[in-house]
Amino acid sequence: MSYSNRFAGNPFLSSFPLPAPQPKRNVFLSTFHANRPEVDAFIYQWATQEKVFTPKALCTFDNDDFINSDNPEYVMSEIRRKYLGDASVTILLIGKCTHSRRYVDWELKSSLRQGQSLPNGLLAYLLPSAMPLINPWLNWDQQAWPYVPDRLKANYTYATPSCYARYYTMPDSAAMLSQHIEDAFAARTSRAHLIQNSSNMMRYNAVCKVCGVTH
Repeated sequence: MSYSNRFAGNPFLSSFPLPAPQPKRNVFLSTFHANRPEVDAFIYQWATQEKVFTPKALCTFDNDDFINSDNPEYVMSEIRRKYLGDASVTILLIGKCTHSRRYVDWELKSSLRQGQSLPNGLLAYLLPSAMPLINPWLNWDQQAWPYVPDRLKANYTYATPSCYARYYTMPDSAAMLSQHIEDAFAARTSRAHLIQNSSNMMRYNAVCKVCGVTH
């Protein structure tokens, strides 16, 4: 029996409108392929089972003709056209080595691009494998949190709302994730003036600060 049918015989209760369901946003997932099992688990739980969002396809640019272009505007427009598409929010899933990946930087720069369309909302989550061992004697910002991509770092500041992006540990409910996505969606207009996106796109993968190698 549906929620509305259960109270159909009670004129007082049935007079209250049901809350409107949250919209189901199209979300682009920015990830490092080494974290694919955790990424797949995130998609299965929150997109397939809980149906909180519609995921855009994970991608690799290796065979694209814009890879070696020296025109960043062209690269960003191609990423938007071919991959981000109609996504309005980008979720970055952060592992230990994600900070070193040039394609992640490209996806973030394209997501934050302004002008021809609204930017994507930007939301980051820390994957379980990258969670530090929490020391109860240290404050949150003193823990050994993993390195994050420079472009996220430019758009996220701990303990202040005066930044464009948001960064969390994993959500523990569909309602929490939906709230985060809606905040990121609203930021496209309410916080767009805070976007920091002028730095050049990474030309190459960086040396990983954790492993000391280029992945």
